[in-house]
Amino acid sequence: MANFHIVAGASEAPAHPVVRKITPADLKEALAKGFDDFWAMPSHLVFLGLIYPVVGVCLAALTFSNDALPLLYPLASGFALIGPIAGIGLYEISRRRELGLSTSWQDAFNVLKSPSIPSILALGVLLLVIFLTWLTTARLLYQSIFGYAVPDTYAGLINQVLTTPEGMQLIIWGNILGFVFAVAVLSISVISFPLLLDRDVGAAVAVYTSVKAVAMNPLTMALWGIIVAAALLVGSIPLFVGLAIVMPVLGHATWHLYRRVVEPPHPDDAHPVR
Repeated sequence: MANFHIVAGASEAPAHPVVRKITPADLKEALAKGFDDFWAMPSHLVFLGLIYPVVGVCLAALTFSNDALPLLYPLASGFALIGPIAGIGLYEISRRRELGLSTSWQDAFNVLKSPSIPSILALGVLLLVIFLTWLTTARLLYQSIFGYAVPDTYAGLINQVLTTPEGMQLIIWGNILGFVFAVAVLSISVISFPLLLDRDVGAAVAVYTSVKAVAMNPLTMALWGIIVAAALLVGSIPLFVGLAIVMPVLGHATWHLYRRVVEPPHPDDAHPVR
């Protein structure tokens, strides 16, 4: 029964949330509110403490293991695949501000008190599996083109990828495969995590609602995906420093995008104030 609750939620017959049609104007509104939440609660300080150790460990691993050098770009670009997990605490802060409650960075950990935490964790594991699958796919693609030997330095890798026909082939196929992974993750997670934070509908309903939102708003959601990808790219360029601002803004904006896409729950269905 506990496993069923994770999938289907608390209700024996959970009502599917109502999904709205949205326009680019809704994206603009969501981003504007995301910036407002960011300036009101500078959650970038939390991300400064989280991003640097993670990125430092990853880059150190790549530096001391030449065999992992080809995974540098897939690792950086794949950050978007697990972004919804990183943003879960930010959704909670935006939720509290929306309710008129006082907020601090500690409130991000109120997520752990959510009745939906088992479902949230289950979806988080799913995204991690997809992320690892992406890294494995990227390595297999590299090996199928260049073989098992890898350059000894970053400069050698860059030269290999950017100045050879095989490198161009890697760029084309790598970005095609990356696009497939990105579309899949966008579809299942664009509003599923905020939805679970808002009400205990279960992982299956959350994913279904997210996919439905993308299917009903393909062009607008595609634009949102482009905005997210471009923002993460810009934030990653200066040694990932920009992510300390980009990630909180996108996280807060995602909550407000959820509010634009999904009609508010009945008071009896919403999670109580934590």
